[in-house]
Amino acid sequence: MTRSALVSPDDIRTRFSRAMSDMYRQEVPQYGTLLDLVADINANVLAGSPELRDSLARSASLERLNLERHGAIRLGTAAELATMRRVFAVMGMEPVGYYDLSVAGIPVHSTAFRPVGDAALAANPFRVFTSLLRLELLEDQALAAQAREILERRNIFTARALALTEQFERDGGLESAQADEFVEQVRETFRWHSEATVTAETYKALHDAHRLIADVVCFAGPHINHLTPRTLDIDALQAAMPGRGIPAKEVVEGPPRRKHPILLRQTSFKALEEPVRFLGADTAGTHTARFGEVEQRGIALTRKGRQRYDALLARAREQAPGQRYEDRLAEVFTEFPDDLDALRAEGLAFFRYALTDDGLRHADPSAADLDVDALLARGLVQANPITYEDFLPVSAAGIFRSNLGSAEQRNYSANEARAAFERDLGCAVHDEIALYEAAQAESLARVRALLGQAEDAALPA
Repeated sequence: MTRSALVSPDDIRTRFSRAMSDMYRQEVPQYGTLLDLVADINANVLAGSPELRDSLARSASLERLNLERHGAIRLGTAAELATMRRVFAVMGMEPVGYYDLSVAGIPVHSTAFRPVGDAALAANPFRVFTSLLRLELLEDQALAAQAREILERRNIFTARALALTEQFERDGGLESAQADEFVEQVRETFRWHSEATVTAETYKALHDAHRLIADVVCFAGPHINHLTPRTLDIDALQAAMPGRGIPAKEVVEGPPRRKHPILLRQTSFKALEEPVRFLGADTAGTHTARFGEVEQRGIALTRKGRQRYDALLARAREQAPGQRYEDRLAEVFTEFPDDLDALRAEGLAFFRYALTDDGLRHADPSAADLDVDALLARGLVQANPITYEDFLPVSAAGIFRSNLGSAEQRNYSANEARAAFERDLGCAVHDEIALYEAAQAESLARVRALLGQAEDAALPA
């Protein structure tokens, strides 16, 4: 087989993300309504802000805006997690970041499978927030043992999905028809199953321990519990959702509204109550898990920026009596610069550097050794914000809780288990901030290399 006949992982990822969107639109009709609303909001924002349109175009974000999706799944066993890593690798998606949601009372820890290179992100940034159930956190270990036994009996992957994954690993890729079959087979893993694999009594026992445990354990597979498009104005979208018949959650998760958004803001519509048939039951019960979510992505913050962000967020949570959380958050975050030049100068955010038109036309070889500020001042280089591609533990926990029931506020002890997670995964997860550091450094190195090439071009032959 010639390598030219193989489909790129980026292409397979795009096929899969579109297939997932089509499936979820059929399974959850409100998701289609949400997509239409997001498209309307984004069109209005772009029409009213040529500056934003130009900025998105410079950072290669405009073309990917309508492709932008993230999904979320919850797995039950280490074997499922390790195999899912191999499946996502076929689509060019690698585990990035470690998120311990147990500190927010949710018995899972997670990573985000996503593309990591600039070209792959520009092609399609589809990502899946993937959680692994932590049954060791249950107080009732007899119930935990029962849950483990149930999970060990299931196989969430089709035989063909596994065979095609092995073929990809052996041959270094898949042909187009094989890629289509792979997408179809893997989609079955994420499909909703309305028949539970347990009795109503077992479901209730697991549900009473934690709703999320019942969601993971009681079904044949890890049905995708939400798909998330990207909006350019989450506040406008939140306000418009009720008018489209979409019941929005009470508050937007993440940082406050800003001229230059940072990190990630998210909102969602309430989870659906769906009919479920339990083993041996004559009548249908119900299950609540799947919902719709929207996100607004901003600029990625440096380690220094994240430290300042976390400190301000902690202060905002020390809510003054009678003050709304949203008001307190906005007040506290006035201390975080809302100007791109200030964010860059203070080392709070990441930027991707590129030559300007002047830099391309009038490159001065001696400029290759100038510092970034001098290159910017001379108009040879421009700094474009790097989009934050990852997640915030607090936001993820808030979204999970709001769709599992607002009363679910259990507090497990702070107990990170990253080493165990990586052992189950079969590899280390990427440090997300290190990826942004590398992207910024590589962009600056490319700029300096282009400036240096001008010297060679000016030399006589």
